[in-house]
Amino acid sequence: MKTQVVSINQDVMGGTPVFKGTRVPVQTLIDYLEAGENIDEFIQGFSTVTRAQVIELLEEAKKKILVPA
Repeated sequence: MKTQVVSINQDVMGGTPVFKGTRVPVQTLIDYLEAGENIDEFIQGFSTVTRAQVIELLEEAKKKILVPA
């Protein structure tokens, strides 16, 4: 997924999708959520990512997944 909230650049973390303006991989958020952590706990651990960025990422993912057939 390549949105305004996600940056993919070979010079940043080897092209791993990260939250734009940070070096925090999107996968880290997914790992937190899978482990039962919540958004606030993720943001506490990665203060360079904002709640707005997390919500925007989730909204974009929702749009991609819930596309009417």
